[in-house]
Amino acid sequence: MALKLERFASAGKGNGLRATHKIRAGELLYTAEPLACCVSNKCAKDFCHSCFSRRETLLRCSQCKVARYCDVTCQKRAWSDHKRECKCLCSLHPRIPTDSVRLAARIIFRLLSPSQTSPGLCSLEEQESHLCDMGEERREGLSQLSSMLQLYLQQEVPNITQELRTMDPISLLAKLTCNCFTISDGELQEIGVGLYPSMSLLNHDCRPSCVMLFEGNTLHLRAIRDMQPTEELTISYIGTLAPTRERQTQLQEQYHFTCQCQRCTTADMDPMMLCGKEEAWTPLREAIPRLENLQTHGDWEELLHECSSLLAPVGGAVPAVPDGNVYRLRVTDLALDACINLAQWDKAMAYGTNTLEPYRQYYPDPHPAHAIQLMRVAKLQHFLVHLGDAQHTLRLAYEIMKVTHGNQHPLTSDLIRKLEECRAEMDRA
Repeated sequence: MALKLERFASAGKGNGLRATHKIRAGELLYTAEPLACCVSNKCAKDFCHSCFSRRETLLRCSQCKVARYCDVTCQKRAWSDHKRECKCLCSLHPRIPTDSVRLAARIIFRLLSPSQTSPGLCSLEEQESHLCDMGEERREGLSQLSSMLQLYLQQEVPNITQELRTMDPISLLAKLTCNCFTISDGELQEIGVGLYPSMSLLNHDCRPSCVMLFEGNTLHLRAIRDMQPTEELTISYIGTLAPTRERQTQLQEQYHFTCQCQRCTTADMDPMMLCGKEEAWTPLREAIPRLENLQTHGDWEELLHECSSLLAPVGGAVPAVPDGNVYRLRVTDLALDACINLAQWDKAMAYGTNTLEPYRQYYPDPHPAHAIQLMRVAKLQHFLVHLGDAQHTLRLAYEIMKVTHGNQHPLTSDLIRKLEECRAEMDRA
């Protein structure tokens, strides 16, 4: 595949990537393998540590008891990366280091084996650490991670600074906080972290021109709108379903810049995101961290109870906070997730249906999150034999997914199968 992008100096942003040819929405622009990656600790028992596939049953490494694999083939394929890591995990047992420490260790092993690394558009050495922009608390946190990293690597790399030479452990960890990517599954759920140096050149925009999807740990960069030569390619570093002030705070704290994109300078989505009376939606906003904690721990009954109470109309049939309010939307999404896990299908479909119009307005360009939401609702409609609605919703999802995922992606194939099932059932009815 001939590249249609190049590295360039982006005014006010440092390096960036831009188009060298005309680009059509849906084009696959770049495919990247990670310099290093690892399955997140919270997913370690459910996903293969080699191919990143979810499996009901996985083989466990007999030595470290941490790494898990689909089969012997995956285990053998992963051995070159896991061999040294395995000894480190054994030395720390039963403690398991954080994802960032494990990823940093894997990168160090790669850097100490130059034959395993291949040049791309950008190298790790060129990436910014932003250490000078970090506050004392953040630097202290990195210092603690550095101590853990050195303890973890004590048997394999006893003198990290001497071995690396080009950077110290704190600088490496700082680079990871700014440049690594969350690896997600087809439904955008986090399953791991990885460093893709060439893709770290992409700058941020709250209404980006490209999206990144993963198949296993392979990253695919796709255009979501037409672009002209010299136009900059952008992605969103964060979830954009948040008001301008919250997005800017998150970007400043994690990536150390103030976003000047059009969506931030005009704050054009804020009136909808913050619609309704502030005193009515403030309890929703304040409850979200607690609700997300219930979700993380799988406390579905309590999560649904709290979400239902927050979403219930007060003193009348009309909700005090409109469906389009971004905090109500987030709580509705959490209620939907709880209902699915509790097999309360009718409630799940009702909650899901309420999210579709806000999603359509918040994502004017094709976006994976919009497609996944449509597909979730369509599956509920199909299961509850609302076949006409299911077919319509699946078609909407496909129009987005053929751009964001491409027709060869497993999730797109799953969607097409669902459409065919729906059509066949309607013909029999």
